[in-house]
Amino acid sequence: MPILQEELITYYRWLRQYGLNDSHSGNASVRDGDNCWITPTGACADTLTSHQLIQSPLNYPPIQGASQDTALHLAVYNINPEAHAILHCHNPHTVAITMNGKDFEPIDLEGQYYFQKIPVLNIPYTEYAARAPQAVAAVLATQPLVVVRGHGVYAQASSLNLAYKWVCSVELSAKTLWLNKQFVIE
Repeated sequence: MPILQEELITYYRWLRQYGLNDSHSGNASVRDGDNCWITPTGACADTLTSHQLIQSPLNYPPIQGASQDTALHLAVYNINPEAHAILHCHNPHTVAITMNGKDFEPIDLEGQYYFQKIPVLNIPYTEYAARAPQAVAAVLATQPLVVVRGHGVYAQASSLNLAYKWVCSVELSAKTLWLNKQFVIE
């Protein structure tokens, strides 16, 4: 199995293993020249194999069977040549903390070091498929990650490892804020 595909499967599994996705949610891709490798729609993180990954040209419509977010991934790669990896996950604390639709400002030192403010996009669920690709790509052209209210986190980076760092870091910051709200009366 080529290294890029093996790495993609590893990080996609970790999203599930560490509670950032359920067994069949989220998606992941990695740029490979003028193409990207992406998880298929409905992929099970626990059983995904390299033969199930889908190679999608960057400048063509999404390939049938690819993740429902393929158009979004392609939009990010086409608007941001520095993006080489995209992870999408449903971080539970991040989603919960941002349900108010306001940009997320971490209160912990590491969170503030990496992200002074994390944009939150308010896209109606019924308009998600039509609006999310361009809206998310526009933010990820200049930011490492964005949250879509009620849905989840999208991170882009120069590597899967760095994208994974971003999604894990924002989740820890959201969890820290959530815990703080349980014990601190303001």
